[in-house]
Amino acid sequence: MDKPNRKAWLYLLPALVFLGIFMVYPLFDVLIYSVEEGYNSASQTFFGVGLYNYSYVLRDPYFLQALKNTFILVIITVPLSTGIALLISLGLNSITKFKELFQTIFFLPYVTNTLAVGLVFMILFKKTPYSDGFINLLIHFFGGSTVDFIDGPYWAKMFVMSFYTVWVVLPFKILILTSALASVDKDLYKAAKVDGASRGRIFRKITLPMISPMIFYLIITGFIGAFKAYADEVAIFGTNLNAAGMNTIVGFVYDMLYGDSGGYPSYASAAALILFAIVLTITVINLLVSRRTVTYS
Repeated sequence: MDKPNRKAWLYLLPALVFLGIFMVYPLFDVLIYSVEEGYNSASQTFFGVGLYNYSYVLRDPYFLQALKNTFILVIITVPLSTGIALLISLGLNSITKFKELFQTIFFLPYVTNTLAVGLVFMILFKKTPYSDGFINLLIHFFGGSTVDFIDGPYWAKMFVMSFYTVWVVLPFKILILTSALASVDKDLYKAAKVDGASRGRIFRKITLPMISPMIFYLIITGFIGAFKAYADEVAIFGTNLNAAGMNTIVGFVYDMLYGDSGGYPSYASAAALILFAIVLTITVINLLVSRRTVTYS
């Protein structure tokens, strides 16, 4: 190895050590825990090695409910938030006056504490002995009937959770897409207008291909972020997510470790690796699809 290469590896060494200690080693540790059957955290003993922990987790009704909630959240929020962010970004990109002001306003929720925002949403939607909540007041105003969004039917709670998730992730997506739109070569638009292309055709043939790498990036990170959802649910529905029927896979992992039914690191590890496999599979599928749909210039 020549001197420049040794110097480069020396610069990388601190980062590699950090990744090895805090990412690679824990991953192998989780893998080992997940196959240790009957693991006792107090005595640090187990009676066998196998796939029983995976079988147990996949049959656990709480995990299946968490899996259902997480997939519904992902399917609803990722495409919806990306589409809304694209529309808002196109609007911001087309205005000249107060553009920076509006960008700042749209970005403010991103720097707000997640739990604080969750509590605000809970107040807006939650029924109390003294008030039906602001949202129910609006529903009453338009002639609808009261809905208990926090302690009521499953669809109502999922609506609140999806609404909240979309609202939280919008600022970051708007920021990324606004920057991507600003970087598109304006000469392409001028040439298209000279040729008499309509706005729709310009968007499909120029804008969308040029910003497709950023859209793909947001979809990937959106999937990963939605699959890791947990703090948002706690902020709205409280710590007992199983009782509310709104737990997620990450919440199930936490419960297996530290909740009322905690002390089962083997089950938590198995659930964590199942989540890892799901996210990895979806990411690989997206990468394969991106080869045909994403334009890298």
